[in-house]
Amino acid sequence: MSQIDWIILGATLAFIVIYGVWKTRKDQGMDNYILGGKEAKWTTVGLSVMATQASAITFLSTPGQAYHDGMGFVQFYFGLPLAMVIICITFIPIYHRLKVYTAYEYLESRFDLKTRTLAAILFLIQRGLAAGITIYAPAIILSTILGWNLYQLIVIIGVLVIIYTVLGGTKAVNVTQKQQMAVIMLGMFVAFHLILSYLPEGVGFVDALTIAGAGDKMDIVDFSFDPKSKYTFWSGITGGLFLALSYFGTDQSQVQRYLSGKSVKESRMGLITVSYTHLTLPTKRIV
Repeated sequence: MSQIDWIILGATLAFIVIYGVWKTRKDQGMDNYILGGKEAKWTTVGLSVMATQASAITFLSTPGQAYHDGMGFVQFYFGLPLAMVIICITFIPIYHRLKVYTAYEYLESRFDLKTRTLAAILFLIQRGLAAGITIYAPAIILSTILGWNLYQLIVIIGVLVIIYTVLGGTKAVNVTQKQQMAVIMLGMFVAFHLILSYLPEGVGFVDALTIAGAGDKMDIVDFSFDPKSKYTFWSGITGGLFLALSYFGTDQSQVQRYLSGKSVKESRMGLITVSYTHLTLPTKRIV
């Protein structure tokens, strides 16, 4: 890596951690720590939800999947807007009216403590495994680029995340994820420009799409009822709908984002923004 690469990498990591800790240094109390004081606007809610889903796994696996299977996998997200509408109409008003800190508080009031405990334990196990993979993926890339020990990088990345998360709570996560989304989007545009510049001479973007189409990689929508088809419009509408309902409606990693919204309206607008982004930039994966 060149000197400018080191400067950008170090400055980005340092800024995210320091800014998150500094921005929330005066916040105290349960409401501020877990719900961010319920001050988040719809833009913060939307960006925070998107940043929670997007990770190194997204950018490593999705292009490979599109290359191998084609763009048909985007049908998986067709049920997401319907799920968002249902969540906005039912889930969000209930959570805000009950003034819960987590999605699992509702389970205790609706059923009992055992149900809430079981759901919370399942969430912690699932999120723990997902967080481990999320840290492991970029650590592999950085260890290859920097020549550092993989396990040391995993520890470093984990410690940096823990610092601003534990010290700043939800608000620290929300404010830093806006910067993370800016880095992600900038990286996407830079990567897209580099890909175009590496195309063979005389081959443009339209030509590349034509070649991909000839290889059946651009067959996005499949209305067939063939049970052997991995991705179809109908499986996306049904399977994608229920998976999105469970993920965005009950998974605390997502629920906590819109619980921090200033109002029901702000939370709803944030989720609607996420569904629109999923349809226009179908590069995110629910993990």
